[in-house]
Amino acid sequence: MPHPHKTTPSTDIYGPGTFMDTDFTPVPQDAARIFEYIAKNTPGFSREKELWDTVKFEGSSLPIIPGPIKAPPIAAALHAMCGVVAHEMVEDRDGTSARTQKVTVNTDHAGIWLGTIFAASVEGKDLAGLAKSRQLSTLYQQDFERGCMATPMKQRSTAIYKTKTPGVWYQLHGSLDPIPVLKSMGIDPDYPAKSLDEAYDYISRHVEQWTADELEMHNLKNGFCGSICFTPQGWSDTQMGKSLADHPLVGYSRQSHAIPTPPAPLPNILDDRRPLAGIKVIELVRIIAGPIIGSTLAAFGADVIRVNCSRLTDLNALQLTLNTGKRTIDIDLTKDEDKSRLRALIEGADVFVQGFRPNSIAKKGFGVNDLLEMAGNRGKGIVYVEENCYGPDGLYHERPGWQQIGDAASGSSYVMGRSFGFKDGTSVLPPLPISDMTTGLVGALGALMALRDRARHGGSYRVTSSLVKSDAIALEPEIGLYSPEVVEQSNQLFKWGCINPSHFVLEILLVVMDGWKRVFPQYFESGTESLMTSFQNGPWGHMDTLKPVVQLGNSSMTPRWLTPSVPHCYHPQSIQWL
Repeated sequence: MPHPHKTTPSTDIYGPGTFMDTDFTPVPQDAARIFEYIAKNTPGFSREKELWDTVKFEGSSLPIIPGPIKAPPIAAALHAMCGVVAHEMVEDRDGTSARTQKVTVNTDHAGIWLGTIFAASVEGKDLAGLAKSRQLSTLYQQDFERGCMATPMKQRSTAIYKTKTPGVWYQLHGSLDPIPVLKSMGIDPDYPAKSLDEAYDYISRHVEQWTADELEMHNLKNGFCGSICFTPQGWSDTQMGKSLADHPLVGYSRQSHAIPTPPAPLPNILDDRRPLAGIKVIELVRIIAGPIIGSTLAAFGADVIRVNCSRLTDLNALQLTLNTGKRTIDIDLTKDEDKSRLRALIEGADVFVQGFRPNSIAKKGFGVNDLLEMAGNRGKGIVYVEENCYGPDGLYHERPGWQQIGDAASGSSYVMGRSFGFKDGTSVLPPLPISDMTTGLVGALGALMALRDRARHGGSYRVTSSLVKSDAIALEPEIGLYSPEVVEQSNQLFKWGCINPSHFVLEILLVVMDGWKRVFPQYFESGTESLMTSFQNGPWGHMDTLKPVVQLGNSSMTPRWLTPSVPHCYHPQSIQWL
């Protein structure tokens, strides 16, 4: 049985709208409780207690990331939910009872999974070390960043800044194109800052001349990213916060207005017993959240083709891990012939994942209704998965956003600032790309449930996953925050390095990786406790990557990747389904 759980308002500690555990629950037991809470509140997820009881959590007692936010047990719960749905699908396909198959999740593994980006090594050199020594660039076969992070000014265009409004800080975001953002605010992007600290101080002096509301309206007017660092209560009180609260964390629904299509049973691939073997996925995404959807489905057996456009900027480091198990192609949707290639691939696809703003992708002819029509005409339903910042509807539905925007809007950055002892509104990013990773996992879970239902009932489905919602779940009173005493115990164990408002998420991730490798060296080395999987002959040579988190009862069905990560735009445009 899950451990009894109570919270109390913690306004004086973590700010308005926060709730703190009254007693500490060891992480594995807390993950079991959180699993049941999310499962109960996820429409379409099984209500069979017998299935829930197949789940087992194990791992360290103490939290393994800085701060009070329970991201690892939440991630562990969502991975376990994926495992439960996978067993349901295998039961439908093979007749193997889902109630006799165990789902096992290590909560440490789920926490380290949040840092997947740097939890890898190439030719024996770990990515975190290469990033610190600025040697990652030697691995890239093509530069997708195009100088967007090349100077201290460009790097600090994405950071949290104090505003003219007393007690309110603001998350600026350069959106991989920082020069227009800086220029629009009267900030010289070519200011010769000799260090990141100097660049941050220079930008700070300009930002502090603006009120928080002025910054918000400026970004809305110009179509830029940015967000006030709300308190959790402040976000809940906004109209957008109220709109998003009406939606479940995992949102999927059958599209009843679509052309009816018959049930589409899961393929039965004799030499691959993973749950999604034979399922075909098109992934049209960038950065982290969208690619996590595809990499999760690929681990469960899907054939995933990732579509990139070589003209578009992306972070170079991400292709080293987030393309594991996929094939990648270059398609430019400004070209009619490339649109035709994409449509031809979609004709054979079961799932379409997209991470662009809905109107933007619809204008290209690949909105949800476009694909529902294609699916109806071919006589086989499709699962349309979209991840965005603010959710499936509401005032900000079309507004651009990134992980940092989700952190700021939801109140997560404010809570982290309070955890570091700031009482003046100073906000700090959560220690990992939590909202990105969780949003991707939520999208994958929604896709699994939709594929299960398509096999049983037919039809097409829409899945939605939101950065802000993925952050907000951790601030609900039913989840609770760790007390300062528990946070300090974790600090003492891991000896976390410096984290402050100026830091970019990858900088903070490096701090966390240092702590993990001091305390958990066995997880990153070869041996029985290792969490790594090896690929010998990938484009980058020998590569070790973090294994998928969830373990299923039958080893032949357990998620795993069959191929190493590849660069963006790696395969020929004439690519065919396996």
